[in-house]
Amino acid sequence: AASASTAAATAATAAAAPPFVAHSCSPSFVMSRTLALFDVDGTLTVPRKEADDVMKAFMRALKTKVTVGIVGGSDLVKISEQLGEGAEKEYDYLFAENGLVAFKHGELLAKQSLKAFLGEDKLKTFLNFVLHYVADLDIPIKRGTFIEFRAGMLNVSPIGRNCSQEERDEFERFDKEAGVRAKMVEVLREKFADYGLTYSIGGQISFDVFPQGWDKTYCLQFVEKDFDVIHFFGDKTYKGGNDHEIFESEKTIGHTVTSPEDTRKQVTEHILDKL
Repeated sequence: AASASTAAATAATAAAAPPFVAHSCSPSFVMSRTLALFDVDGTLTVPRKEADDVMKAFMRALKTKVTVGIVGGSDLVKISEQLGEGAEKEYDYLFAENGLVAFKHGELLAKQSLKAFLGEDKLKTFLNFVLHYVADLDIPIKRGTFIEFRAGMLNVSPIGRNCSQEERDEFERFDKEAGVRAKMVEVLREKFADYGLTYSIGGQISFDVFPQGWDKTYCLQFVEKDFDVIHFFGDKTYKGGNDHEIFESEKTIGHTVTSPEDTRKQVTEHILDKL
């Protein structure tokens, strides 16, 4: 009778207690529910430069605490030049071209096509107009590769992507005063209002063109259901910048950074110090 009574009490206690989740306080639990998502240029690296050893070590250490993702406007080749060969395998998620080319643990998740979206006729009309516009631009320097055709977007550079780093720096300073890119974007918005395109100024010398909704928030569809908290860190979070939409999204906690050093400081403050 005593053993039956003990068993009944034990059963009652077990029923009353909340279910035990073995991983709820472990690092793996934190990692599975928190995503730290980073822009590249101006956030992890000096624009168009390679990430330094300090940042690479910081990101490796961060990966042991939370899930880490990269979202850049550039294609995979350019992101790899900055973050290292095989960057898509180094990080839990890597979203090139705003996530239009998406990787998870090094495996391709999805790839979108601008050509399929616009169709050849509209695409040709747009490209012809851009090339004529650039040809008529009166700016101090022009080089080559004024349009770069990527899988899910176009990258337009008034000076041309073939310019040197010194010329990049000079154009960036000139553009801050002259507003060359901003003016060009306004012309394109008006001329092609019925094309359903978005224009996003990023980096030092160019702007991206892609269908509405294909900004950096595009990548969130691949992660939003798997994480309780998504932190985003980027430098061009102002309206018109290529980090603006994801920074403002209700699905993320946005952080504006000013340099790779500031990124490390803010990650420590907003994530690591709270674990």
